[in-house]
Amino acid sequence: MLTRRFLRLLPVAALFWAMPALAAPPPDVVVSVKPLHALVAGVMEGVGNPYLLVRGAASPHDFTLRPSDAKALNGAELVVWVGPALETFLEKPLTALGNGAVKLSLATADGVRVLPSRAGGVWEAHDHDHDHGHEHAASGTDGHIWLDPRNAIAITQAVADNLAKLDPERATTYRANAEKQVTAIEALDSELAAQLAPVKDRPFIVFHDAYHYLEDRYALAAAGAITVTPDQRPGAARLSQLRHAIADAKAVCVFAEPQFEPSLVKVLVEGSAVRTGTLDPEGANIPEGPALYPALLRFNAKALVDCLSGG
Repeated sequence: MLTRRFLRLLPVAALFWAMPALAAPPPDVVVSVKPLHALVAGVMEGVGNPYLLVRGAASPHDFTLRPSDAKALNGAELVVWVGPALETFLEKPLTALGNGAVKLSLATADGVRVLPSRAGGVWEAHDHDHDHGHEHAASGTDGHIWLDPRNAIAITQAVADNLAKLDPERATTYRANAEKQVTAIEALDSELAAQLAPVKDRPFIVFHDAYHYLEDRYALAAAGAITVTPDQRPGAARLSQLRHAIADAKAVCVFAEPQFEPSLVKVLVEGSAVRTGTLDPEGANIPEGPALYPALLRFNAKALVDCLSGG
């Protein structure tokens, strides 16, 4: 009886042992800000969803980690951020992180070109008494590296390389997704170059110095910024200086940002023919996901063309 039952179970056992081993789950990935999250999500498409820290219209300038964020960081196998030039809120948590996670600082990744933040003249001189550890104070560099599509390509490749090392089983998928994303970014770069060429010589003022990469890539004529630390309102003397600077530069437009109160821009242009618009370095009102990156760059290109051409 026992022998007969054993013989009956043999085919089931053979089928069980013939089954391939279940694939390991994809790595847990945490990303700092929405544009980087979009690029990482594109590389991970069909595999998994990276965790985003700075969500919605929040800004990395004044962000504080939530308990759920700390939990995600503690469980992460890969953390993707620009570096201390942007996400100062991550410096201490990443230093204290003892889980062996790979910390990918994109400001130092191969192929990423880093530009300095600007100060003096129309670009506000830095007041070290009021830095409070904000983005430019850390290293004197502009942390918004993704606004140059060439950097976005380098970021895509760096993320794919790191994911392939962490998760060799899915390396082919990561690399195929990266190749597809790079092709799309190259086409986007050409599209934006053609769109922005007619307005590249028209001067404008930005809310804060977040667009150096966009300006540099497309030879745009930014003439200055209202503030270096965007959560601090400029004083009366600075506002007077800015009004003169706008007039001296013959600025066509002054741009606000959706993350911050637009009333300051209205005050600056009051009584003048200078137009106003909105630029966004991070995609405050764009849903997170792979489509955010091209949507963000197209939003800014359209805003520039509409305001600078009077459209």
